[in-house]
Amino acid sequence: MITIDGQTLTLEQVEAVARDQVAVGLAEEAAERVRASRALLEGLVEGDAPVYGVNTGFGRLADVRIPRDEQRALQRNMVRSHAAGVGRPLPDGEVRAIMLLRANTLARGQSGCRLDVVEGLLDLLNRRVHPIVPEIGSVGASGDLVPLAHIALALTGEGRVEADGREGEAAELLARAGIAPLELLEKEALALLNGTQATTGIGVLAVRRFARALDTADVAGAMSLEGLRGTPDAFRPEIHAARPHPGQVESARRLWALLEGSEIRESHRTDDSRVQDAYSLRCMPQVHGAAREACAYAHRVLTTEVNSTTDNPLVLPVQAGDRSTPAGAHVDSGPDPEGRKITPPRRAEVLSGGNFHAQVIAQCLDLVAIAATDLASIAERRIDRMLNPDLSGLPAFLTPQPGTRSGLMVAQVTAADALSEMRVLAHPASVDSVPTCASQEDHVSMGMAAARKVRRTIELLEVVLAVELLCAAQAVDFHRPLRAGNGVEAALATVRSRVPRLDEDRVLSGDIASLMALVREGGAAHADV
Repeated sequence: MITIDGQTLTLEQVEAVARDQVAVGLAEEAAERVRASRALLEGLVEGDAPVYGVNTGFGRLADVRIPRDEQRALQRNMVRSHAAGVGRPLPDGEVRAIMLLRANTLARGQSGCRLDVVEGLLDLLNRRVHPIVPEIGSVGASGDLVPLAHIALALTGEGRVEADGREGEAAELLARAGIAPLELLEKEALALLNGTQATTGIGVLAVRRFARALDTADVAGAMSLEGLRGTPDAFRPEIHAARPHPGQVESARRLWALLEGSEIRESHRTDDSRVQDAYSLRCMPQVHGAAREACAYAHRVLTTEVNSTTDNPLVLPVQAGDRSTPAGAHVDSGPDPEGRKITPPRRAEVLSGGNFHAQVIAQCLDLVAIAATDLASIAERRIDRMLNPDLSGLPAFLTPQPGTRSGLMVAQVTAADALSEMRVLAHPASVDSVPTCASQEDHVSMGMAAARKVRRTIELLEVVLAVELLCAAQAVDFHRPLRAGNGVEAALATVRSRVPRLDEDRVLSGDIASLMALVREGGAAHADV
């Protein structure tokens, strides 16, 4: 079980909950913070001061005061009205990531919701009840309101969910799972809807896949270099110490290690006909390394985001001795609404801000899409060199009988198609902004568009790398009985466990799909490096 506390969740844990359906619990200190936050809000609810989303309307309607007897209806209506998504449902894994991230941000105890709300999200996760969340409908500020509304809707027993492979009405399937629908109290709709968790959840899973693809790109590139009888000298540590970008240094280290012990290299060491390799071979550390830098940046940004409070307004305690004037009321001493004693501080202020704006997430996901596209671009050039007999010195299209057989000719066409789409998707979404909500929300991040783009981009990168592995393994086999570097040989054995050598023409779709799965799983990513 993974225990969340609002502060220490890792991207690896997000993926484990999303992909492997690991169970989730709540740390007791986080539960105490949530109880204290709700107790503070309860004191504010009793006062007359305007509190956004509690006794006022939302967005452009923030100046409309809501009578006390209509404040719970306000929460219910917000969830219903904001569940306006359309399009294909998000995969269950992405929905699970979003629910986990929303629970984790509420666990920080700065949102004013009851513990029941956090526990309700964890119940959905642990009992594998997954709301149906359409993928279209968020501009990434005021957070991912629409996708999060579909999750909140399910929590209240409305909308549609999937459980045990069956899709149906939330009320029925929640009852089957033993989950009682939740009635949302003051501010709880805002606590559930106002945040970046859809953009971030999809982005986290895409970046985790990108990290595995990056390691696989080094392996595929090293295998291609062996197939093309290139030299590893461009990966020597001294070269990269002269320009020590961490990503470049790491890719060079891996390439150098993968090629250690190569008999293919020794067979052409004295060949003076080629002074330098083409850039797609020689500059792998520089290009792969740049992608590593982008991945590292995204990892840092997303790690911060998954452990942040991103709703609005925030319910913050006023510490003893704080000279600031709270925008709310004292909370009476005594038990909280759930019957537990709350310790000081007993004052709160509600602060409106913009932590729901996903610009930093959208920009980093756009950067990942750009880096992934360039990684595919250099890989496609290596594919072309291996298939072109004028550049490779190998049989045309890596078939033992060119002419009668086409070999891997059209595999490069598949990679080219994927790369072309990636180049379209590399245009950043985060530079766009379509004002919404009567121009109250007059600058938005388009974070969900960036997240959808990067998800598709990484899928297409896996296509290109699968094709490179297919071609590189075939090219190395033409040099038998010579052995490639130790790491390359280990990776080649993994490839050959999925796809046999191509002697006769055959349907290649299954081979490419099998190697795509290998890339996605990271099965060839390390090769004992």
